[in-house]
Amino acid sequence: MKSVNHVSRSFSRLFKKKVAIICLVLIISIYFMGIFAPLIAPYEYNYQDYSAIREAPSWQHIAGTDFKGRDVFSRVLWGIQNTVIITFVTILSGSLLIGVSLGLIAGYFGGKIDSFIMRLGELFACFPDILLVILLAATLRPRILDFVRWIEDTTVIEGLVKSGIADYLVISLALVSFSWVGMARLVRGQVLSLKENEYIESAKAMGASTSRILFIHLLPNALSPIIITVSMGMGSLIGTEIILSWLGLGIQPPRPSLGNMLLEGGSISAIRAVPWMLLAPGIVAWTLVLTWNLFGDSLNDVFNPRTR
Repeated sequence: MKSVNHVSRSFSRLFKKKVAIICLVLIISIYFMGIFAPLIAPYEYNYQDYSAIREAPSWQHIAGTDFKGRDVFSRVLWGIQNTVIITFVTILSGSLLIGVSLGLIAGYFGGKIDSFIMRLGELFACFPDILLVILLAATLRPRILDFVRWIEDTTVIEGLVKSGIADYLVISLALVSFSWVGMARLVRGQVLSLKENEYIESAKAMGASTSRILFIHLLPNALSPIIITVSMGMGSLIGTEIILSWLGLGIQPPRPSLGNMLLEGGSISAIRAVPWMLLAPGIVAWTLVLTWNLFGDSLNDVFNPRTR
C-alpha cells in the first residue's frame, strides 16, 4: 500500500538523522530504567537510611540522599516509572483510541455527527488545558480514592491504595479529558480531504463496509501526521504530569514522582543545603521533555513532504 511504503521510507530516512537516533536512545534508556525500577534501583523508594541523611553524592548513594535519608537515584527511577505509566495510558486511550476514532467518524460521516463531536471538542478546548486538568484532578481524586478503598474493603484484593492506582486513574482521566481534542481535529481534517479521492469512491462502489473504509483505506493514509502529533505531544504530557505532581494533585507520597521531587528540592533552603536533590530529577525531566520535542521535530522533517 502506498501509505505503508511512505511510512517505511520515512522511518528509513529518520534513522539516518543523528539527532533522532540520539533522542531515541536517550528516551529508550530512561524509560527502560523506569520500567525496571524494582530491579535496577539499589533501594526501595521509601527506604530511609538514618545514618545518611542529607548525604552528598557518593559511591553508596550516587545521587545523594534527601532530608529523610532516602536514596535520590532510586526515587528518580520510581518517578520515571510513574511518568511512563501515566503518559502512555493517556496517549493510548486519549489521543489514539478516542481522538483518532472520533476524528474518523466526524470526518467521514459529517453532518450532525461531525457538528456534535466538534462542538464537544470546542467545549473542552475553551478551558485552558492546565486549568481543566487541575479542576478535574482536584474533584475526581476523593471519589476515586473512596471507590478504590471500597474495592479493598469488599473484596480480597489488598494494596490497591498503596500501589497508587487511584493516583494513576485521577491523572490519566484528567489528561485524557483534553488530549483527544487536538487529535480528533487533525484526523477529521485529514479524512475530509482523503474521502474525496477516487479510491474511496471505488471502495464504496465495490461494497466495502464502513469500518473497512475507515480503518483500511483512510486511517493508513493519515498515519504520518498522527505519528508526528503523538511524538510531539509526549513532551507536553510529561510536563503536565510533572506540574500536577508539583502542585500536589498528581502522584501522592510516599510514592515518588518527578514533580514532587522537584518541589522538595526546589526551595531556596534546599538548594543551599542539598542541591543534589534538585539535580537528578531536574536533569531527567528536562531530558525527557527536550528529547521528545526534538524527536518530534525529526519526525516532522521526514514525514512532512514540505520539509524534505
